[in-house]
Amino acid sequence: MTKFALFVRLEAKPGQEAAVANFLASALPLANAESGTTAWFALKFGPSTFGVFDAFADEAGRQAHLNGQIAAALMANAAALFSTPPVIEKIDLLAAKLPG
Repeated sequence: MTKFALFVRLEAKPGQEAAVANFLASALPLANAESGTTAWFALKFGPSTFGVFDAFADEAGRQAHLNGQIAAALMANAAALFSTPPVIEKIDLLAAKLPG
């Protein structure tokens, strides 16, 4: 069962909304390449508020993701794209329904 997750809420700097949306969408191939990532979602809550939610079967998958290319790119681009630094929250999932 998928028991572990991460959630990151992101607030785009004024004028960087499209760049944030493109940045998040461009990370999908990286997420697809992560064998330990069960589910990955790039989210848009409003005009300048975005997020990422991802899920993992075990702590090793979550840790591999935190040490991977997506997290590195997020932190490397944080100052240019976001009005506040990303806060990555570790979440324990109580139940999940996933495809296949």
